[in-house]
Amino acid sequence: MRTSHPVPPLRQPARHPAVRVIAALTLSSVLLLVLVAVDWHPLVTLDGDIARATHRWAVDEPGLTHAFRILTDWVWDPLTMRLLVAAVTVWLVWRHSAWPLALWLVLACALGTALQQGLKAAVGRARPVWPDPVDSAHYAAFPSGHAMTATVVCGLLLWLLRRYGAGRVVWRTAVTVALVSVVGVGLTRIWLGVHWPSDVLGGWLLGALVVTLAVVSYERFESARERR
Repeated sequence: MRTSHPVPPLRQPARHPAVRVIAALTLSSVLLLVLVAVDWHPLVTLDGDIARATHRWAVDEPGLTHAFRILTDWVWDPLTMRLLVAAVTVWLVWRHSAWPLALWLVLACALGTALQQGLKAAVGRARPVWPDPVDSAHYAAFPSGHAMTATVVCGLLLWLLRRYGAGRVVWRTAVTVALVSVVGVGLTRIWLGVHWPSDVLGGWLLGALVVTLAVVSYERFESARERR
């Protein structure tokens, strides 16, 4: 007498961890974008409370405010970040002849800039206005261009360091510098009164999304090229 064995259920393919990260970042970014676009009252109130408090501190601490202006306008400025990307691009081509990787780096940063400027134009959020400003800025507020650019550039450069086998000391130093830069530029933009806190949060989320999408897309492109 033949015994029938139960057919094992089909195993679902494992979902790549990056897919979950992309989904979480996308949902978070879209949710924040919608709340900003509709002027959701609790968010507007929280933004205003934090902005007013930090502006009082900035006025009361001119020395610290001046130091923050130097950091945000020179060290962490988007132009400085783009020049850093240009230098790394030249290094990739000159030392490693890595043309596809260099082109990918430039395109990823360009995508981040285009997304940032497109959202600024679409949302058109006004920046904070103060009777006694300590700094000034141009264009719309959401998302923070400084925060998003720093996140994209630092994230991509960290990935490149890991890809090229950076040593432990170099890696830890780079991670520390990247974290200080990304967090620091966001906090200085709030302190100087040129961004609402949710602008900075939006820049961080969107920057992380661009980095994740760029890394996943390049790794898939590389895998497909190796199979061919």
